[in-house]
Amino acid sequence: MQPALQAVVASLPEIPAYVPTGIECELFENAWRRQLPLLLKGPTGCGKTRFVAHMAARLGLPLHTVACHDDLTAADLTGRHLLKGGETVWTDGPLTRAVREGGICYLDEVVEARKDVTVVLHPLTDHRRLLPLERTGEELLAPPGFMLVVSYNPGYQSLLKALKPSTRQRFVAIDFDFLPPEREIAVVAAESGLAPDRVRPLVQLAARFRALKGHDLEEAVSTRLIVYCATLIAAGIAIESAILAGMIEPLSDDVDVKAALIEVARAVIG
Repeated sequence: MQPALQAVVASLPEIPAYVPTGIECELFENAWRRQLPLLLKGPTGCGKTRFVAHMAARLGLPLHTVACHDDLTAADLTGRHLLKGGETVWTDGPLTRAVREGGICYLDEVVEARKDVTVVLHPLTDHRRLLPLERTGEELLAPPGFMLVVSYNPGYQSLLKALKPSTRQRFVAIDFDFLPPEREIAVVAAESGLAPDRVRPLVQLAARFRALKGHDLEEAVSTRLIVYCATLIAAGIAIESAILAGMIEPLSDDVDVKAALIEVARAVIG
């Protein structure tokens, strides 16, 4: 490789690893090229955030990620006036910066944010592609390189925290789920450094735990937790301790539920 080309390659951002399960990469790229907003649906820890990071790097786009929460307001996204050096100065929020500069604005778990957030998003998710800033009097037209991506977990919604149909229908949507066992084993092995034959029983255990979702567990075991558990084992932690710290304790605080999960783990792992 020529020195000049080596320098260019070295300067490129590393693309986060991602294992496609269908045509989601193609859908994402076409949504970006056609200026369509995108909604990612799926359980916690199934790879939605990794997928967005992978696609942003693959397309060479800046990525503005916002982890939504109960106190997140529209102003947190758009910006606000702040006091700096005795003067009041307008400071853009992450959504406004993405609209001004281009790139992907990713709102993770958008249903966790306050309701006024979706009101701000609506003009950006139709033919207008506008971001009105009432406090500055601006109406920002999103450039061709701007893309809005949001995600949420449909299995963890309540009547108070649900994405309205009128909002969902403004997006192209991709449904995510956990990987098939063999692919999940390969991903966990690659991420953790633990041999695939040692990862296999962990994935089998996760499948048993996932079957309990909605009964004893509110959430299913994420691929992320399996990676954490496998990483501890690869570092020399005993498998029983790694499973307890990496897969059981994060799932529940209930003593009886944890005891039941430990028994399941003993039956599967041996």
